[in-house]
Amino acid sequence: MSVRVGVLALQGDVREHLRVLTDLGADAVLVRRPEELAQVDGLVLPGGESTVIDRLSRAFGLRDPLRAAIADGLPALGTCAGLILLADRILDGAPGQETFGGLDVTVRRNAFGSQAESFETRLQVPSLDPPEVRATFIRAPVVEEIGPSARALARLEDGRTVAVAQGSLLGLSFHPEVSGETRFHRLLVQRARERG
Repeated sequence: MSVRVGVLALQGDVREHLRVLTDLGADAVLVRRPEELAQVDGLVLPGGESTVIDRLSRAFGLRDPLRAAIADGLPALGTCAGLILLADRILDGAPGQETFGGLDVTVRRNAFGSQAESFETRLQVPSLDPPEVRATFIRAPVVEEIGPSARALARLEDGRTVAVAQGSLLGLSFHPEVSGETRFHRLLVQRARERG
């Protein structure tokens, strides 16, 4: 049974996510308008600039429909900026910046510094079968605080949380689509299929 999974295509690394989803057998589509959002069983919120995506979601009339869909249980995977957009709270948001919410977490944007300080590491993710996750961090956020509704999936060696889950939502500080890691997308497709 085919499942339709959208990628929020306002800004960011959209093509990479589309490719992973297509390789996993999903009907991967771009989402830029409320009517396109209404036709998907799951959604990826890609990396990019969270402030720009927030602003464009308002311009395209998507912000409120996105909030409603996420609150209604739409399975979603947020990577990097997507994690920021799924977080209920931001510590260092730009003036007027808002999120779509859904994850009971507090995040800090650009917690690892500038693009020049990007790095790759291996992560233990106990909820996934081996091997370790190869994680690419590019101007990444970090989860500073986890509320009672969310749970940590992975932490760096220094203890900082970089992957969280809550219900049908997954939020990652890193870019699995860059390093060839497909298991998080596979989880999203599975949840979308169960919902559809």
